[in-house]
Amino acid sequence: MISFKQSCAILMLLFTILNFAQNKSTAKLDKIIKKDYQIIECKISKMSDSTVEYSLPGETMQISLEISKIARIDFASGRSQTFDTGAAAGTSAGPQTSQVIENAPMKTNTIAVLPIPYVNSDNLQSSEDMAKFAQNDIYNKLIDKSSNIFPLTVQDLRVTNSLLHKAGINSANIDDTPIEDLQKILGVDNIVAAKISYTITEGQTTSTYNSGSAKVNDSYTKAKTNNSSVTTANTQVYYHYTVYFDMYKNGTKIYTQTRKPFLNLKDSWIDSITYLLKRSPIYVK
Repeated sequence: MISFKQSCAILMLLFTILNFAQNKSTAKLDKIIKKDYQIIECKISKMSDSTVEYSLPGETMQISLEISKIARIDFASGRSQTFDTGAAAGTSAGPQTSQVIENAPMKTNTIAVLPIPYVNSDNLQSSEDMAKFAQNDIYNKLIDKSSNIFPLTVQDLRVTNSLLHKAGINSANIDDTPIEDLQKILGVDNIVAAKISYTITEGQTTSTYNSGSAKVNDSYTKAKTNNSSVTTANTQVYYHYTVYFDMYKNGTKIYTQTRKPFLNLKDSWIDSITYLLKRSPIYVK
């Protein structure tokens, strides 16, 4: 028969085994986020400039994955590493380089203004120059009203655009990048993200100018008038804007609005930006 001490020893052994198994099953794993949005939970054993080697949970076989196919790695330790997202996965146009994008040091109470996509919704053509102009417009408005957004400070545009450029991000693909990644790349906890969509229509207006002189006929005592008129036609261009405006804090959307300007002028989008900015939660009168 098994003694009481032996029973206790067996129970303790079983408890230790179960506890070890539970701890092993709940252990944090590394997470690989591929450019095709596939997520792999694994244990990374080795990294080089071109490949990552990992094993799946419960397996010992090592699997190799090219860095060029990876968008980001979230390590079990809590550290994240973002890779160049400029080239799509699987492309073979020329040699690929595996540029590693290091996260910028986090600056609390700092807001960054992203480039503003400026897109003609009829033909989907975008303007890089107007995207930078709109970004600069919001940046200047925040700087001018720095006392109204205290304690936030605005990150310099050169710093913002330089970090985005190193990460292969511009106004054409910025909508495809998660806000969490943008905050890590820029090292800020607040972000302004907007988009301007527009269509163009034309309309004609006409104006007529009359001129003439009156002559009196004595026989009939009636006035006769020789009239001449000139009609001119003018073509008016109308811009129909829709402004999308979002604000994020620590990866969470805290403000989102869409607005159409009252007027259909070329620069009417600026009025909408001003209106939305003043009504955002960071703005204090």
